[in-house]
Amino acid sequence: MKEKLWLLPLIAVLTLTSFSAGARAQSYNPSRPIEIVVHSALGGGSDVFARAVVEMVEKEKLLPQPMRIVNKTVGAGLGAMAYLVEKKGDDHTIAIFTNTWVATPLTSKEAKYTVKDLTPIVRLVLEPTIAVVKADSPYKSMNDFVEAAKKNPGGLKQAGGSVTAIESLTGLLLQSATGVKWTFISTPAVKDRIANLLAGNVQIIIPQPQDVNEFIIAGRVRPIAALTEKRLTVLPNVPTIKEQGIHIPIIANARGFLAPPGISKEVVAYWEDFFARLIKTPSWKQYLEENQVEDVFLKGRDLPPFFDEQIQLMRSVLQQAGIKVER
Repeated sequence: MKEKLWLLPLIAVLTLTSFSAGARAQSYNPSRPIEIVVHSALGGGSDVFARAVVEMVEKEKLLPQPMRIVNKTVGAGLGAMAYLVEKKGDDHTIAIFTNTWVATPLTSKEAKYTVKDLTPIVRLVLEPTIAVVKADSPYKSMNDFVEAAKKNPGGLKQAGGSVTAIESLTGLLLQSATGVKWTFISTPAVKDRIANLLAGNVQIIIPQPQDVNEFIIAGRVRPIAALTEKRLTVLPNVPTIKEQGIHIPIIANARGFLAPPGISKEVVAYWEDFFARLIKTPSWKQYLEENQVEDVFLKGRDLPPFFDEQIQLMRSVLQQAGIKVER
Protein backbone atom coordinates (compact mmCIF):
# COMPACT_ATOMS: atom_id res chain seq x y z
CA MET A 1 0.00 0.00 0.00
CA LYS A 2 2.83 2.39 0.92
CA GLU A 3 4.53 1.56 -2.38
CA LYS A 4 1.35 2.47 -4.27
CA LEU A 5 1.06 5.76 -2.35
CA TRP A 6 4.69 6.53 -3.16
CA LEU A 7 4.05 5.93 -6.87
CA LEU A 8 1.10 8.33 -7.08
CA PRO A 9 3.15 11.57 -7.06
CA LEU A 10 5.54 10.11 -9.66
CA ILE A 11 2.65 9.13 -11.93
CA ALA A 12 1.19 12.61 -11.55
CA VAL A 13 4.50 14.21 -12.52
CA LEU A 14 4.91 11.95 -15.55
CA THR A 15 1.35 12.59 -16.67
CA LEU A 16 1.80 16.34 -16.32
CA THR A 17 5.10 16.20 -18.24
CA SER A 18 3.50 14.19 -21.04
CA PHE A 19 0.56 16.60 -21.19
CA SER A 20 2.90 19.60 -21.29
CA ALA A 21 4.92 18.10 -24.18
CA GLY A 22 1.74 17.39 -26.09
CA ALA A 23 0.46 20.89 -25.41
CA ARG A 24 3.70 22.39 -26.71
CA ALA A 25 3.43 20.32 -29.91
CA GLN A 26 -0.09 21.65 -30.40
CA SER A 27 0.69 25.24 -29.40
CA TYR A 28 0.96 26.38 -33.04
CA ASN A 29 -2.10 26.74 -35.23
CA PRO A 30 -2.22 28.88 -38.41
CA SER A 31 -3.97 32.18 -37.76
CA ARG A 32 -3.77 33.66 -41.27
CA PRO A 33 -3.51 32.38 -44.88
CA ILE A 34 -0.56 30.10 -45.66
CA GLU A 35 1.77 30.97 -48.54
CA ILE A 36 2.98 28.07 -50.70
CA VAL A 37 6.05 29.24 -52.62
CA VAL A 38 6.89 27.54 -55.93
CA HIS A 39 9.74 28.25 -58.31
CA SER A 40 7.83 27.42 -61.49
CA ALA A 41 5.50 29.62 -63.53
CA LEU A 42 1.76 29.11 -63.79
CA GLY A 43 1.28 25.66 -65.32
CA GLY A 44 4.79 24.48 -64.41
CA GLY A 45 5.33 21.22 -62.52
CA SER A 46 5.54 22.65 -59.00
CA ASP A 47 2.67 25.05 -59.66
CA VAL A 48 0.46 22.17 -60.80
CA PHE A 49 1.49 20.07 -57.77
CA ALA A 50 0.83 22.97 -55.39
CA ARG A 51 -2.65 23.47 -56.80
CA ALA A 52 -3.36 19.75 -56.43
CA VAL A 53 -2.27 19.91 -52.76
CA VAL A 54 -4.46 22.97 -52.13
CA GLU A 55 -7.44 21.23 -53.72
CA MET A 56 -6.92 18.10 -51.61
CA VAL A 57 -6.50 20.10 -48.40
CA GLU A 58 -9.70 22.04 -49.08
CA LYS A 59 -11.64 18.90 -49.98
CA GLU A 60 -10.50 17.07 -46.84
CA LYS A 61 -10.90 20.19 -44.64
CA LEU A 62 -7.46 19.76 -43.09
CA LEU A 63 -6.51 23.40 -42.50
CA PRO A 64 -8.27 26.24 -40.64
CA GLN A 65 -6.84 28.83 -43.06
CA PRO A 66 -6.69 29.07 -46.88
CA MET A 67 -3.49 28.30 -48.82
CA ARG A 68 -2.24 30.77 -51.44
CA ILE A 69 0.32 29.97 -54.12
CA VAL A 70 3.19 32.42 -54.68
CA ASN A 71 5.22 31.97 -57.88
CA LYS A 72 8.87 33.06 -57.57
CA THR A 73 10.30 32.10 -60.95
CA VAL A 74 13.64 33.93 -61.06
CA GLY A 75 16.78 31.82 -61.24
CA ALA A 76 15.30 28.30 -61.44
CA GLY A 77 14.78 28.03 -57.69
CA LEU A 78 17.30 30.66 -56.56
CA GLY A 79 14.63 33.36 -56.30
CA ALA A 80 12.30 31.09 -54.35
CA MET A 81 15.06 30.11 -51.92
CA ALA A 82 16.09 33.74 -51.40
CA TYR A 83 12.44 34.67 -50.76
CA LEU A 84 12.19 31.93 -48.14
CA VAL A 85 15.39 33.11 -46.40
CA GLU A 86 13.98 36.66 -46.33
CA LYS A 87 10.96 35.16 -44.54
CA LYS A 88 13.13 33.89 -41.69
CA GLY A 89 10.98 32.92 -38.72
CA ASP A 90 7.72 33.24 -40.70
CA ASP A 91 5.53 30.38 -39.57
CA HIS A 92 2.89 30.95 -42.27
CA THR A 93 5.12 30.27 -45.30
CA ILE A 94 6.14 26.92 -46.79
CA ALA A 95 7.62 26.03 -50.17
CA ILE A 96 7.71 23.09 -52.57
CA PHE A 97 11.20 21.81 -53.32
CA THR A 98 12.25 19.67 -56.29
CA ASN A 99 15.57 18.34 -57.55
CA THR A 100 16.01 21.70 -59.28
CA TRP A 101 16.45 23.28 -55.83
CA VAL A 102 19.35 20.88 -55.28
CA ALA A 103 20.94 21.20 -58.73
CA THR A 104 20.71 24.94 -59.46
CA PRO A 105 22.95 26.19 -56.61
CA LEU A 106 25.61 23.70 -57.74
CA THR A 107 25.84 25.43 -61.12
CA SER A 108 25.54 29.09 -60.17
CA LYS A 109 28.23 31.39 -58.80
CA GLU A 110 25.47 33.81 -57.84
CA ALA A 111 23.67 31.28 -55.63
CA LYS A 112 23.60 32.59 -52.06
CA TYR A 113 21.56 29.76 -50.56
CA THR A 114 20.89 26.04 -50.87
CA VAL A 115 18.26 23.68 -49.47
CA LYS A 116 20.57 23.23 -46.48
CA ASP A 117 19.87 26.84 -45.43
CA LEU A 118 16.13 26.15 -45.10
CA THR A 119 14.01 24.18 -42.63
CA PRO A 120 13.09 20.68 -43.84
CA ILE A 121 9.43 19.71 -43.40
CA VAL A 122 8.58 16.60 -45.44
CA ARG A 123 9.38 14.67 -48.60
CA LEU A 124 6.20 13.46 -50.31
CA VAL A 125 6.64 11.91 -53.78
CA LEU A 126 9.05 10.70 -56.44
CA GLU A 127 7.97 11.27 -60.04
CA PRO A 128 9.23 9.08 -62.91
CA THR A 129 9.78 10.48 -66.40
CA ILE A 130 9.24 9.21 -69.94
CA ALA A 131 10.47 10.29 -73.37
CA VAL A 132 7.63 11.33 -75.67
CA VAL A 133 7.41 12.26 -79.36
CA LYS A 134 4.56 13.29 -81.64
CA ALA A 135 2.45 10.28 -82.65
CA ASP A 136 3.00 10.76 -86.40
CA SER A 137 6.77 11.21 -86.07
CA PRO A 138 9.07 8.53 -87.53
CA TYR A 139 10.60 7.75 -84.11
CA LYS A 140 9.33 4.47 -82.65
CA SER A 141 12.08 4.14 -80.02
CA MET A 142 14.77 6.20 -78.31
CA ASN A 143 17.31 4.60 -80.60
CA ASP A 144 15.36 5.89 -83.63
CA PHE A 145 15.54 9.39 -82.19
CA VAL A 146 19.26 9.05 -81.48
CA GLU A 147 19.94 7.89 -85.05
CA ALA A 148 18.06 10.91 -86.40
CA ALA A 149 20.07 13.20 -84.11
CA LYS A 150 23.32 11.71 -85.43
CA LYS A 151 22.32 12.62 -88.98
CA ASN A 152 21.27 16.16 -87.99
CA PRO A 153 23.51 17.43 -85.12
CA GLY A 154 21.71 20.13 -83.15
CA GLY A 155 18.77 20.06 -85.52
CA LEU A 156 16.29 18.22 -83.33
CA LYS A 157 14.77 20.11 -80.39
CA GLN A 158 13.66 19.22 -76.87
CA ALA A 159 11.34 21.40 -74.77
CA GLY A 160 11.77 21.38 -71.00
CA GLY A 161 11.91 23.55 -67.88
CA SER A 162 15.12 25.14 -66.62
CA VAL A 163 18.56 23.87 -67.62
CA THR A 164 18.91 22.18 -64.22
CA ALA A 165 15.46 20.55 -64.26
CA ILE A 166 15.20 16.76 -64.40
CA GLU A 167 14.05 16.72 -68.05
CA SER A 168 16.98 18.88 -69.13
CA LEU A 169 19.56 16.86 -67.18
CA THR A 170 18.10 13.60 -68.48
CA GLY A 171 18.29 14.92 -72.03
CA LEU A 172 21.93 15.90 -71.53
CA LEU A 173 22.73 12.49 -70.08
CA LEU A 174 21.12 10.79 -73.10
CA GLN A 175 23.21 12.94 -75.44
CA SER A 176 26.39 12.23 -73.50
CA ALA A 177 25.73 8.47 -73.43
CA THR A 178 24.98 8.25 -77.17
CA GLY A 179 27.40 10.86 -78.51
CA VAL A 180 24.73 13.00 -80.18
CA LYS A 181 23.54 16.59 -79.84
CA TRP A 182 20.12 18.19 -79.94
CA THR A 183 18.88 21.64 -78.91
CA PHE A 184 17.18 22.35 -75.59
CA ILE A 185 14.40 24.96 -75.52
CA SER A 186 13.56 26.21 -72.01
CA THR A 187 9.75 26.27 -71.72
CA PRO A 188 8.46 26.87 -68.15
CA ALA A 189 4.88 25.59 -68.49
CA VAL A 190 4.18 21.90 -69.15
CA LYS A 191 1.18 22.73 -71.33
CA ASP A 192 3.39 24.88 -73.58
CA ARG A 193 5.93 22.06 -73.97
CA ILE A 194 3.14 19.72 -75.07
CA ALA A 195 1.70 22.37 -77.41
CA ASN A 196 5.11 22.89 -79.02
CA LEU A 197 5.52 19.15 -79.48
CA LEU A 198 2.08 18.80 -81.10
CA ALA A 199 2.81 21.81 -83.34
CA GLY A 200 6.10 20.27 -84.49
CA ASN A 201 8.19 23.11 -83.05
CA VAL A 202 10.12 20.56 -80.95
CA GLN A 203 10.60 16.85 -81.57
CA ILE A 204 10.81 15.43 -78.02
CA ILE A 205 9.82 16.17 -74.43
CA ILE A 206 10.63 14.29 -71.21
CA PRO A 207 7.60 14.74 -68.94
CA GLN A 208 6.04 12.88 -66.04
CA PRO A 209 3.47 10.32 -67.28
CA GLN A 210 0.55 12.20 -65.71
CA ASP A 211 1.36 15.28 -67.82
CA VAL A 212 0.70 13.49 -71.09
CA ASN A 213 -1.60 10.56 -70.26
CA GLU A 214 -4.60 12.10 -72.02
CA PHE A 215 -2.54 12.77 -75.15
CA ILE A 216 -1.19 9.20 -75.18
CA ILE A 217 -4.72 7.81 -74.81
CA ALA A 218 -5.95 10.13 -77.59
CA GLY A 219 -3.16 8.89 -79.88
CA ARG A 220 -1.59 12.32 -80.27
CA VAL A 221 1.79 11.55 -78.70
CA ARG A 222 3.90 8.40 -78.49
CA PRO A 223 6.04 7.36 -75.50
CA ILE A 224 9.33 5.90 -76.75
CA ALA A 225 11.15 5.16 -73.48
CA ALA A 226 10.53 4.88 -69.75
CA LEU A 227 13.36 6.63 -67.93
CA THR A 228 12.97 4.27 -64.99
CA GLU A 229 14.60 1.13 -63.60
CA LYS A 230 11.48 -0.95 -64.34
CA ARG A 231 8.62 -0.60 -66.81
CA LEU A 232 5.77 1.55 -65.56
CA THR A 233 2.51 -0.14 -64.63
CA VAL A 234 0.59 2.54 -66.52
CA LEU A 235 2.72 1.98 -69.68
CA PRO A 236 3.66 -1.70 -69.63
CA ASN A 237 4.52 -1.84 -73.34
CA VAL A 238 7.02 1.01 -73.22
CA PRO A 239 10.58 -0.33 -72.75
CA THR A 240 12.97 1.26 -70.28
CA ILE A 241 15.95 3.20 -71.56
CA LYS A 242 18.28 0.41 -70.38
CA GLU A 243 16.27 -2.17 -72.30
CA GLN A 244 17.13 -0.13 -75.38
CA GLY A 245 20.83 -0.41 -74.62
CA ILE A 246 21.32 3.15 -73.37
CA HIS A 247 22.83 3.35 -69.89
CA ILE A 248 22.40 6.56 -67.90
CA PRO A 249 21.81 7.37 -64.20
CA ILE A 250 18.08 7.24 -63.46
CA ILE A 251 16.98 10.40 -61.65
CA ALA A 252 13.40 10.72 -60.44
CA ASN A 253 12.07 14.10 -59.39
CA ALA A 254 11.43 14.41 -55.65
CA ARG A 255 8.83 16.84 -54.33
CA GLY A 256 8.29 17.91 -50.76
CA PHE A 257 8.07 20.95 -48.50
CA LEU A 258 10.56 23.26 -46.82
CA ALA A 259 10.01 26.26 -44.56
CA PRO A 260 12.01 29.43 -43.86
CA PRO A 261 14.98 29.20 -41.48
CA GLY A 262 14.40 30.05 -37.85
CA ILE A 263 10.96 28.56 -37.31
CA SER A 264 10.24 26.70 -34.09
CA LYS A 265 10.15 22.95 -33.50
CA GLU A 266 6.44 23.29 -32.73
CA VAL A 267 5.80 24.68 -36.22
CA VAL A 268 7.83 21.90 -37.83
CA ALA A 269 5.91 19.32 -35.80
CA TYR A 270 2.61 20.89 -36.87
CA TRP A 271 3.44 20.63 -40.59
CA GLU A 272 4.84 17.11 -40.24
CA ASP A 273 1.61 16.04 -38.59
CA PHE A 274 -0.44 17.96 -41.16
CA PHE A 275 1.16 16.18 -44.13
CA ALA A 276 1.07 12.84 -42.29
CA ARG A 277 -2.70 13.31 -42.10
CA LEU A 278 -2.91 14.40 -45.76
CA ILE A 279 -1.26 11.22 -47.09
CA LYS A 280 -3.84 9.09 -45.28
CA THR A 281 -6.79 10.72 -47.02
CA PRO A 282 -8.78 9.25 -49.95
CA SER A 283 -7.86 12.36 -51.99
CA TRP A 284 -4.14 11.64 -51.65
CA LYS A 285 -4.54 7.96 -52.52
CA GLN A 286 -6.50 8.98 -55.62
CA TYR A 287 -3.78 11.48 -56.55
CA LEU A 288 -1.07 8.78 -56.35
CA GLU A 289 -3.08 6.40 -58.50
CA GLU A 290 -4.05 8.95 -61.15
CA ASN A 291 -0.59 10.49 -61.43
CA GLN A 292 1.52 7.32 -61.18
CA VAL A 293 3.88 8.80 -58.58
CA GLU A 294 5.59 7.00 -55.72
CA ASP A 295 4.67 7.87 -52.13
CA VAL A 296 8.00 8.36 -50.30
CA PHE A 297 6.87 10.23 -47.17
CA LEU A 298 9.76 11.31 -44.98
CA LYS A 299 9.68 13.67 -42.01
CA GLY A 300 11.90 16.72 -41.68
CA ARG A 301 14.41 15.22 -39.25
CA ASP A 302 15.26 12.55 -41.85
CA LEU A 303 15.59 14.95 -44.79
CA PRO A 304 19.16 16.29 -44.25
CA PRO A 305 20.79 12.90 -45.10
CA PHE A 306 18.50 12.66 -48.15
CA PHE A 307 19.59 16.12 -49.30
CA ASP A 308 23.25 15.18 -48.79
CA GLU A 309 22.73 12.12 -51.01
CA GLN A 310 20.90 14.19 -53.64
CA ILE A 311 23.60 16.87 -53.69
CA GLN A 312 26.24 14.22 -54.29
CA LEU A 313 24.11 12.53 -56.98
CA MET A 314 23.21 15.78 -58.75
CA ARG A 315 26.84 16.93 -58.71
CA SER A 316 27.80 13.66 -60.42
CA VAL A 317 24.91 13.90 -62.91
CA LEU A 318 25.73 17.51 -63.80
CA GLN A 319 29.36 16.63 -64.40
CA GLN A 320 28.39 13.64 -66.57
CA ALA A 321 26.02 15.89 -68.50
CA GLY A 322 28.88 18.32 -69.21
CA ILE A 323 27.61 21.18 -67.01
CA LYS A 324 30.21 23.13 -65.02
CA VAL A 325 29.79 22.64 -61.28
CA GLU A 326 30.64 25.69 -59.17
CA ARG A 327 30.44 24.12 -55.69
